[in-house]
Amino acid sequence: MRIIQFSDSFIPIMDGVGNVVYRYAVNFGKKGHESYVVAPQTNTGYRGNYPFEMIDYVGVPLWKMNSYTVGTPKMDSHFKKRLQMIEADIVHVHSPFMAGQAGMSYAKKRKVPVIGTFHSKYYDDFLQVTGIELLAEAGVKIVVDFYEKCDEVWAVSESSAQTLKDYGYEGSVRVMPNGTDTKEILPEKVIEIKEKLGIGTESILLFVGQMNWKKNIETTLRAFAMLNGDLKLVLAGRGPHEAEIKALAEKLGISDRVIMPGHITDSDLLNALYSSAQLFLFPSIYDNGPLVVREAAAAGTPSVVVRGSSAAECVKDGVNGLLCENDPANLAMVVQKALLDERELEAMGKRAKMTIPIPWSSIAEDVLWEYKRVIERTKQ
Repeated sequence: MRIIQFSDSFIPIMDGVGNVVYRYAVNFGKKGHESYVVAPQTNTGYRGNYPFEMIDYVGVPLWKMNSYTVGTPKMDSHFKKRLQMIEADIVHVHSPFMAGQAGMSYAKKRKVPVIGTFHSKYYDDFLQVTGIELLAEAGVKIVVDFYEKCDEVWAVSESSAQTLKDYGYEGSVRVMPNGTDTKEILPEKVIEIKEKLGIGTESILLFVGQMNWKKNIETTLRAFAMLNGDLKLVLAGRGPHEAEIKALAEKLGISDRVIMPGHITDSDLLNALYSSAQLFLFPSIYDNGPLVVREAAAAGTPSVVVRGSSAAECVKDGVNGLLCENDPANLAMVVQKALLDERELEAMGKRAKMTIPIPWSSIAEDVLWEYKRVIERTKQ
């Protein structure tokens, strides 16, 4: 098959959506399919050794979210010429915005089917950027209209499928979960990351993701301020609210115990950090099917997530992770209790590693089978 994915985020901005697109593309290429990724250009860095073809268009930093880029594919003549040379069998869009619109336009011209994956709680994003509820509601209507034009709609979790329906989408939604590859933890990388972060014998509580209030980082900070013991909180990632997060840590009197290293781009170092943590704290109620919870599990580290959230769909309380309420005091209580039993915490991490990760190669096989089904259906 010739497969083109369209996404508004991609390397080097490896958020959840970009990560999914990348893992799909890599595995499609490894399985002998022609795989292409369309995304806005972030930099002109080296892109060799990929088993897929990158087709990017000119991008500029997104207002209030400078780590992301946005562009207008229709205005990039070089991009349009490159895209016209490809005869795809199926289009998979991962965004309803510029990249997704370009994918929809391409599919209509080529008369090939379009699968659209719903990844994000767009209402929350619109509200954060505009600060106006009416504009956020108008934005959601545009999102729903886009997905109604797709031949098939997917979501990364049951709760994200429900979110799309709550927005007003009335069609069917197929759940296609995210995967995670278990990797060897290199002892020398564990030593290296601890030295880089200045961590000795302290226990580590970890968060990986955007430095954005929508990730419920305030709850994490306030909970950490209530904890006793020789602990360090590592917040790994970049985002629009880094300065505000540092200011709150200072106000709470925990800045000397909070480490913010920014993006950790070395995957071996990041895996070493995951494995070094006693607990992965992810009380976000914004994220849909978050990859980071699965990545932590793949490294043998159990997560603490909010009961009823999308992140909690793969977690069985006290078995392969822990559930808490969306409340700093309750999160602190759950963490403090877990840290008292090191043996059970280690066993919980092993169970998380056995039960939560699904290899990306397996997910890709399912996706490719679904592609073939949709292609055959649309030919009828």
